[in-house]
Formats: sequence, C-alpha cells, structure tokens
Amino acid sequence: MDRTLKILTPKGGTYLEQIVEGFKSALSLIASFDVELYSIVGLTLFVTIIATGISALLSVPLGIFLGIKDFPLKSLAIRILYTCMSLPPVIVGLFVFLMIARRGPLGRFGILYTVTAMIIAQILLVTPIITGIVYNGTLEKGRDIKNLGKTLGASRPQLLFLLIRELRIELFAGVISGYGRAISEVGAVMIVGGNIQGHTRVMTTAIAMLRSMGDYEMAIALGLILLGLSFVVNFTLYHFQQKA
Repeated sequence: MDRTLKILTPKGGTYLEQIVEGFKSALSLIASFDVELYSIVGLTLFVTIIATGISALLSVPLGIFLGIKDFPLKSLAIRILYTCMSLPPVIVGLFVFLMIARRGPLGRFGILYTVTAMIIAQILLVTPIITGIVYNGTLEKGRDIKNLGKTLGASRPQLLFLLIRELRIELFAGVISGYGRAISEVGAVMIVGGNIQGHTRVMTTAIAMLRSMGDYEMAIALGLILLGLSFVVNFTLYHFQQKA
C-alpha cells in the first residue's frame, strides 16, 4: 500500500474507503470549529481582502486612464501590463524577498516573514490583473462615456465618477478576478511569509505543507473551504458578467 495512504488511514481498507474516511474526518474538523483551522482561514481572508482592496484602489483609476487616454509609448505600456498579468508568482515572491531581506533596500523595515510582506507580494500580483481587466472594459465604451460627460459639462471628478458608475460591472469583474488570484496564490506568499504557524500560515501554504507531513485530515478540510470560497468568487464573477 502507498505510504501516503497508510498515513491517511492507518487501519487500512480500500482506496475508496480511505478517501471517504479522510473526507469524513475533514468535515468533522470543519463542523467542530477547530481553532487552528479557522485561524488559518481567517488570516487568509484578511491578507487577500486587504491586498485586493489596495490593488483595486490603484488599479481602477490606472485602468480607466489607460483605456481613455492616448500618450506616447502607450502600446509599450500595454504590452508590459499584459506581461505582468501573467507573471509567475514565484518570480514576484523572489523580487519582494530580495527587496525586504535584511540586506535588501527595504531590509531596515524588518517585514520579512510577516503578514505585511505577504500583502505586498499579493498586491504586486493582483494589481496588473485588475488593471488589465479594467483597461479592456474601458476600451470598449470608456471613450463614449467620456465624450458624453464632456458634452454635459462634467468636471474631471464628475467625469471619473461617471466612468466608475457606468463601468461598474467591468470594474467589479476585475476586482473579483483579482481576488480569485489572490486567494489561490501559494508561491509568492510562501517565499515572503515563511508559512509560520500562527503568524503567516494561510490556506494554500498550509495545504502544501500538510500534504508533505501526511496530515490529510486538516489538508482536506482546508481544501474544502478553499474550494467553497473559490466557488463563491467564480459564481459572483459569472453573475455579474451575465449582467454586463
């Protein structure tokens, strides 16, 4: 029998029985409101919501600007944006690590292996995604909205508010997509956060570690919760895209 299956169910049994037992134990762990389990979930939600919120504040104005303005080297800026949208998370994690390491330019702040470092890494990952989606949405009808606002005599703040209101479906879709990337991220947060129990351990990094340790009960429990959150995110995104 496979070693991992022995760890999962020491008493043996068929492969299907072992899987069923693992899921039963995981569901029991979820229903019992295990402190360690829900502390990991809570930290995950905190990091991803803060990172996505900050990214949205940066990305929405930038994406709208790129969509309605023409400027020199805009095509180059858009190509760089699209490249950043698909950056490997480990590359982002490595970059942030080098910046905040003890000998790095930002090492004096001492934020390596902290929640702050994880949030920074996720901001760098999520911001290009939200910006790109907002840009594409603005490109389709942003100029028409801008021209309409100018015809009605709108000031710059009023014009920005008008664009945000009329493009709210596209903007929300971008934010939700960015959050989906943040909550499923493992490489970058592992590098800069260190996966420290009780401090920087989030669902994705915990699942990776627990699998290697053979603690499948907790890993499956976290996986089920993560799957549920991902379903909610994607369901919300699909709902708003249908309304667009």
